Amino acid sequence: MSLKGTKVLVTGAGGFIGSHLVERLLDDGAVVSVFLRYNALGHKGWIDTFQNGQISRLKIFLGDLRDPEAVRKAVRGQEIVFHLGALIAIPYSYINPREFVDTNVVGTANVLSAALENKTERVVHTSTSEVYGTAQYVPIDEGHPLVGQSPYAASKIGADQLAISYYRSFGLPVTILRPFNTFGPRQSVRAIIPTIITQALAGKKIKLGALYPIRDLSFVANTVEGFVRISRAKGVFGKVINVGMGAEVSVGELVEEIGSILKKKLIVEKEKQRVRPAESEVDRLLADTRLAQEVLDWKPKMDFTTGLKKTIDWYKRNRQLFPKEYVV
Repeated sequence: MSLKGTKVLVTGAGGFIGSHLVERLLDDGAVVSVFLRYNALGHKGWIDTFQNGQISRLKIFLGDLRDPEAVRKAVRGQEIVFHLGALIAIPYSYINPREFVDTNVVGTANVLSAALENKTERVVHTSTSEVYGTAQYVPIDEGHPLVGQSPYAASKIGADQLAISYYRSFGLPVTILRPFNTFGPRQSVRAIIPTIITQALAGKKIKLGALYPIRDLSFVANTVEGFVRISRAKGVFGKVINVGMGAEVSVGELVEEIGSILKKKLIVEKEKQRVRPAESEVDRLLADTRLAQEVLDWKPKMDFTTGLKKTIDWYKRNRQLFPKEYVV
């Protein structure tokens, strides 16, 4: 199944993964619409950095996931909906958990209802490995218990379950892609890899929280490939499918790896405000991707070190895009 000529909508298209997915869909010849959160300044996130030729090929809908009518207008006439739109900042979820429920749960309900009304051929809903909480066993398969250790994670569990319920209750052709930690160009400097890179580019001292948490980190092109393949696959409706590297690295090891690539001896200073509450910290994540391999014929194409070097190079070239306080 080719996506050439297919009418697709990407929510959250101005974000990190969403913008990379939009580029891939344009390259594949899809007819791409994007749903972006309206703001008074007219900013379109990373879509603003696209070349004019790319932007002219997009149909842009501005609105808010919490507004059912705005979502309904965007979904109307689409064959596939890639739902990536969400609030994702875990620290902010401790401050305003209700906003996460409204955007991630209610917003997802609006997307699912609009797709059902529109008789959309397929909805790809985006989950997160954070829904598993700290690994109770490794590698983590799709049957692992769901544990909301942050308001963000809890809101994503709610959104995932809503998506599954729409399949079971109404027959909505929805499938769930559950990426483990994704990194690459354009990622927010709140995320661990850009946090280390941007500070390392500015000097040798790195302010971080806990160094022991272990993550499964995959380059963004690998995750995007997962989205494309799940949108074409047969027999995946109602299923949850993990994508990740199937390898693990600690925050402390990340510091060493990035320092090695930059040829710097980095010094870590612990900063209390970067530390999650003890019961909220997810200690370990490691993906079991056998299901993705079986039903999507998917495997990560880019290895971790190559992806990390590409990411570092991008941040070197684009330091001017980030507020000064993030790179000192």
